[in-house]
Amino acid sequence: MLFPTVDFAVFFALVFLGHWLLNPKPLPWKLFMIGASYVFYAWWDVHFIWLLAGVSAIAQVGAIAVARQTHETRRRIAMVAGVTLALLPLLYFKYYSFFSLNLTNAAADLGFENLGLPLVQLILPVGISFFTFMAISYIVDVYRGHTHVASWIDVFLYLSFFPHLVAGPIVRPDELIPQIDVKRDPRHIDVAGASWLILGGLFKKVVVSSFLAANVVDPVFGDPGSYSALDAAFGIMAYAIVIYADFSGYTDIAIGVAKMLGFQFPQNFDRPYSARSLQGFWRRWHITLSRWLRDYLYIPLGGSKKGEARTYVNIVVTMVLGGLWHGAAWTFVFWGFYHGVGQAIGAWKRTHLPERPETPMLVWGQRIATFSLVCLGWVFFRADSMATAFELLWRLVVGWGEPTEVVTPLVVGTIAGMLALQYAPREPGLRLQERISTWHPVPMGLAGALGLFVIATLGPQGVAPFIYFQF
Repeated sequence: MLFPTVDFAVFFALVFLGHWLLNPKPLPWKLFMIGASYVFYAWWDVHFIWLLAGVSAIAQVGAIAVARQTHETRRRIAMVAGVTLALLPLLYFKYYSFFSLNLTNAAADLGFENLGLPLVQLILPVGISFFTFMAISYIVDVYRGHTHVASWIDVFLYLSFFPHLVAGPIVRPDELIPQIDVKRDPRHIDVAGASWLILGGLFKKVVVSSFLAANVVDPVFGDPGSYSALDAAFGIMAYAIVIYADFSGYTDIAIGVAKMLGFQFPQNFDRPYSARSLQGFWRRWHITLSRWLRDYLYIPLGGSKKGEARTYVNIVVTMVLGGLWHGAAWTFVFWGFYHGVGQAIGAWKRTHLPERPETPMLVWGQRIATFSLVCLGWVFFRADSMATAFELLWRLVVGWGEPTEVVTPLVVGTIAGMLALQYAPREPGLRLQERISTWHPVPMGLAGALGLFVIATLGPQGVAPFIYFQF
C-alpha cells in the first residue's frame, strides 16, 4: 500500500482548508497544521516524532546562536556546530550500520577479529534525509544572511509541513516560511491545477511505475542471468521510467496538495530525459536536491574558484556525497562517482573543445547518448549489490539468446510513450487545465472521480511504497 497514503494527504489538505475557513487566526492555524503534520508522520511510527521535533529544535537553536554572534569566527563556529548537531541523527540512523559493517569486515581481513563497532540493525526513519537537509538550509541561510531567524512555531511548521515531509521536495526557508503568514482566499485556490498534479502523479505511480516494476524491473534485476541481452536492455530502460514515474509522481502529488492549501513549492522535475548532457540532466532531475548540493556542498568546497583541477575534484566529491545521501551502500557511492566523473568530463569538454554547430543530428545524438549514460548509472542505483549490477551489464554483452516474455508490446509501448512525453508540447495540457478550472464544482468533481476510477482500474492490486521513502 502507499504510505503515507495519498488519501490521507488530500484529507489533511481539506481539513486544513476547512479549519482555516472556520478559524483564520494565524496562531491556531499554525498550531493545527503542526499538530496534524505530526499525526501524519506518526502514522508511520509514533516514536520518531521526537526525532522530527529534535531536529527542528536543533535547527532553531543553531540559527539563534548564529544570529546572536557578532564576530565572524564565532558565527562560523555556531553555524558549524548547528549543522553538525542536525546531521548526527541522519549519520546514526542511515550510516552507522554501513560503516560499522565495513569497519568490522576490514578489521577481520587484517586479522583483528575483535575490532570494529557493534553491529546494530536500525530502522531508517521516513523522510529523515529531507527534513535534515531543510534544517541545514535554515541554519546556513541565517548564517549567510539569506533569511532571518523565524519564530519557533514557524520553524517547526516549516520542517514538519506534511506535503514535503516524507520525500521532498527540499524547500528552502525563503521559499516556504514567508508563505506561512500569507492570508489566503479559498476562492482563489487553484483546485483544478492541484487536482491535475495529484491525479497525474497518482497515474505515474500507481499505473506506470507499478506495472513496469512488477513485470520487467523486479524480475530482470532479481535474476539477471536468466534473461537475454534484449531483456536486460529493456529492464534497464524500464527502471529509468519506473524511478522517474515514481519519484516525479510523488512530488507532483506533494506540490498539488500544497497548492490545494495555497502554498507554492518549487518545481522538482523538468523533463530530465530530454537533457543533452549529464550536467543538463541534473539541472532537470530532482532539481531541489541538485540546487542543495550546489549551494551547500559544491560552493563551500570551493566550486570553480580554486583552479580547474580542483573544480573537477569538487564536482566528483559533491556527486559521491550526493550518491551516499541516497543510501548507505557501495552501489550508491559508485553511482555518485559515475555521475561525478561524467560531469567533470563534460566540464572539461566545455572548457577545452570548440563548440560544434547546432544540427538536429547533433542534438538528438547528445540526447540519446545522455539517456544511455543515465540508464547505465541507474543499474547501480537499483541493483542490490555491485555484483548484481555488473552481472546485468554483462548480460548486455553475452546474453544473445531468445528473449523471454518480459518484453511485450505493452511494455515497449509504455516505455516509448513515457519517453515521448518528455518532448511533447506543454501548451495542450495547460489549455486543458485552464478549461477545467472554469467548470462548475460538480462536473469538476465528477471528472476527478472518473480519473481516480481509471487509475484504480488500471493499477495493480496493492501498490508498493514510493521508492524515495527509503531515502
